[in-house]
Amino acid sequence: MHKYMKEAIKEALEGINNGYGGPFGAIIVKGGKIVGRGHNQVVLNNDATCHSEIQAIRSASKNLNTFNLSGCTLYATGEPCHMCLCACLWANIDKVYYGCTIEDNEKIGFRDNKFNSLLGGRDKLKDYLVCIDRDECLKLFDEYNKIKNKTIY
Repeated sequence: MHKYMKEAIKEALEGINNGYGGPFGAIIVKGGKIVGRGHNQVVLNNDATCHSEIQAIRSASKNLNTFNLSGCTLYATGEPCHMCLCACLWANIDKVYYGCTIEDNEKIGFRDNKFNSLLGGRDKLKDYLVCIDRDECLKLFDEYNKIKNKTIY
């Protein structure tokens, strides 16, 4: 497993173990150093925008003291939704690696595929989005599925 995806999985576990939201974690790397971290906090903050990628972008921007994250790479346990994908593009993140696919997200109760069908356009991003370590991230989704009384949005 890629060492940075391992860190994204740790972020996701922190969020799900504390009941903060879905099984999503993300980290941002620049120059071989982790500069931003985030996990889903939608439930914790009652805020639909608190996805792991958004939290990681906020963290990296604060740590680097800039809104321009050129030269950065994002690693996320799940393929970014359209909101997060657009945030990555607005932040000038160079590349996004993800574990589970949008279709995998749907299997655990999330509706990303609905928005993907409605908005489309991922095919225009060529090599910007790259799936890695899917099997390891699917194990994380299995852990999430074992949790009772979870909130799905």
